[in-house]
Amino acid sequence: MPIVQTRVLLLLLFFLWVSVSLRAQSGADFSLSGTVRASWGEVIPGASVVIETLKKSTITDEKGHFVLSGIPKGDYSVQVRSVGFKEEIKTLKIHQNTRHNLALEQDDIQLTEVSVIGRSDAKEVARQAFNVTAIDAGKLHNSTLDLSHALDRVSGVRVRESGGVGSNFNFSLNGFSGRQVKFFIDGIPMDNFGSSFQLNNIPINLAERVDVYKGVVPIWLGSDALGGAVNIVTGNRQRNYVDASYSYGSFNTHRSAINAGVTTRSGFTAQINAFQNYSDNNYWVTVDVADINTGEYFRNQRVRRFHDTYRNETVVANVGVVGKRFADKLLFGITLGQNRAEIQTGARMVSVFGNWYRRGNIVMPSVRYQKDNLFVKGLNVRLTGNVNLGQEQNVDTVYRRYNWFQQFKQYPGLGSERERSLYKFRNNNGLVTANVSYQISEKQSLSVNNVINTFNRQGFDELNPTNQNYEQPRVNTKNVLGIGYKYDYNDRWNTSLFVKHFSQHNKYGITYNPSGNYGDVAYMTQKNSFNQLGYGLATSYFLQKNVQLKASYEKSYRLPETDELYGDLLNLEGNINLKPETSYNYNLGVSYLTNLTKRHRFSLAANALYRDARGFIRPRLNNNQTKQVMDNLADVTNLGFDGEIRYSYKRLVTAGMNLTYQNLRNNTRFEDGITGESPLYRDRIPNMPFLFGNADASLFLRNVGGVGNTLTFGYNLLYVHAYYLYWPSLGQNKLDIPEQLAHDANIVYALANGKYNIGLECKNLLDNRLYDNFSLQKPSRGFYLKIRYFVGN
Repeated sequence: MPIVQTRVLLLLLFFLWVSVSLRAQSGADFSLSGTVRASWGEVIPGASVVIETLKKSTITDEKGHFVLSGIPKGDYSVQVRSVGFKEEIKTLKIHQNTRHNLALEQDDIQLTEVSVIGRSDAKEVARQAFNVTAIDAGKLHNSTLDLSHALDRVSGVRVRESGGVGSNFNFSLNGFSGRQVKFFIDGIPMDNFGSSFQLNNIPINLAERVDVYKGVVPIWLGSDALGGAVNIVTGNRQRNYVDASYSYGSFNTHRSAINAGVTTRSGFTAQINAFQNYSDNNYWVTVDVADINTGEYFRNQRVRRFHDTYRNETVVANVGVVGKRFADKLLFGITLGQNRAEIQTGARMVSVFGNWYRRGNIVMPSVRYQKDNLFVKGLNVRLTGNVNLGQEQNVDTVYRRYNWFQQFKQYPGLGSERERSLYKFRNNNGLVTANVSYQISEKQSLSVNNVINTFNRQGFDELNPTNQNYEQPRVNTKNVLGIGYKYDYNDRWNTSLFVKHFSQHNKYGITYNPSGNYGDVAYMTQKNSFNQLGYGLATSYFLQKNVQLKASYEKSYRLPETDELYGDLLNLEGNINLKPETSYNYNLGVSYLTNLTKRHRFSLAANALYRDARGFIRPRLNNNQTKQVMDNLADVTNLGFDGEIRYSYKRLVTAGMNLTYQNLRNNTRFEDGITGESPLYRDRIPNMPFLFGNADASLFLRNVGGVGNTLTFGYNLLYVHAYYLYWPSLGQNKLDIPEQLAHDANIVYALANGKYNIGLECKNLLDNRLYDNFSLQKPSRGFYLKIRYFVGN
């Protein structure tokens, strides 16, 4: 760790120790748990349970359960709130681990239904100064969505895939894409999870809530996020439950998941999350094909993908204790998984493959420690650590050339479809996070977060065991240290300030010619480092009880990822010369929620943003247009907005729509090797959607076929405006990616208050041609059936 970084951390810890010493006190901590129900007995998911004096809060799960831990002995006022119900305030004595059930009376002025995509009101999340959208994943557990497709319905978000189930994807949030947006699971960065545990192969049932931070990210999510972050909150509450589901659909797609947990009275807890995905991915595409033997050219041929099978199996298991004097939570875990993916195309669909595939696995032990009010009231500690010992392999050994008619030409000798390889490698990723926060007073709090990532790629290719290139170092160490201060002036106004220190150290081998003679190749080891400070602030103010304003600013850095530096050995070529990008981010948001009448509810949210990014990292095609490579642009600006409108009527109908516009422009006026102004100056950034949105509607029919049964009809529309594939100023042919409309429909029948569930979905209902990265086509129309069983207490 650099000296300046160490000094800053030690100095802050010293101040924390002084503050703690001044307020030291003793006493055991306990937990409060229970179930929130309506007065007529129905459980209430998404209700907020708050102990204001301790600044503690939680949200009930889909079965109305809640747990608040780390509560010192004493009497407390507990507030319970939920949309459509009157607020309830109870005074409870907490002298031991306490269970207390709570009941809410219906409020005729409010309504109970929220967004069809499952956004809970999440009041405690929304009150933050950060621009955050909370998705209640529990309301999507009967769908066949994975996490990436659930997020694709949020304003400002575009998930762009290279194919069907398990394909590579690019996540874009308000114009920032790829690694500029960071992903977390329960606050832990997912940087080192490997190909077996990715956003688009994780079922929605794994999550209870997903928080999408647009722009400035809170300090406790320690990372070098430039454009935002996504935090997946999993179903790890202290309760006993089983949630099992299976779905089958078009293209021979099978998905199953089981989530289960048990917690004893003594505090022992065990949890398991297991899921699998399988698909032939043999959906229809429309392409131009040349006969491989005669060369005859056939335009607009509708053919099936034939070499795109994907499967993965993953198990996440944790065992430990909760509610102890020494730890609110201490968990030891292991994540095991494997995947195999056939490769159908390169970066564009003109490249067709018939034998090439990749496979990988994840073996990741982990530990998690959490303790609130450690030693003294107000001092909270979170520590996590994991290491991924899994490996990846690229298998390309068949010397053939394919076309979309599945014709191939066999060649003599040793060769491959792209790069002959049996290269097997480990990235040896390690991750340690530490978060310490201290409540200085009722209105002030201080927090420190540090995240260390390590990477050391090592591999071997049995086809070429003497290749010295595989022996060259590919080492990366990244550290992000953050210090934050929050001031809650009153219920209407709060502000957060923060400083971050970014550091990265790379060690790698490069080739050179020592003699100058043709073919003479040697290797030398190079090192480079980066150290910079970033800073920012976020503030929120309520003009009225139902009108909230938010503003934030930051200067931030995004450090190049290891795949961008060293390649992913698939469709991304490495670029060791890639530099960190710097961005000045400005955000302004407003939200409004009101009840038009006793039966009608209306909400509006709008956000404006401006980004000024220097050294902007974006993908381009490599020289032979078979792979992508990340590159720096000197200056890119983005002025955009996103907005959402929602309406609901009683508990019967809910509908809404969102729209996003992002104007990413190349602001690099002068380039090396070009005399005068660059012809690309102020061009719109190509291969990046700039106008898109979603619309949805749902109809809820209660007590159909029996009390506690609900029949739901849902519909979702995705719209993407046409956009450029290449730079607009280059040539007459702009090669637009055409306008796209995708229609999805679903029917869900939930019985016995959600114990038994059956769902039927149709995706891409009108079988429209849909495109993503470099015009790669997405799946054609598909039908899917899902059955789910849930029991818990």
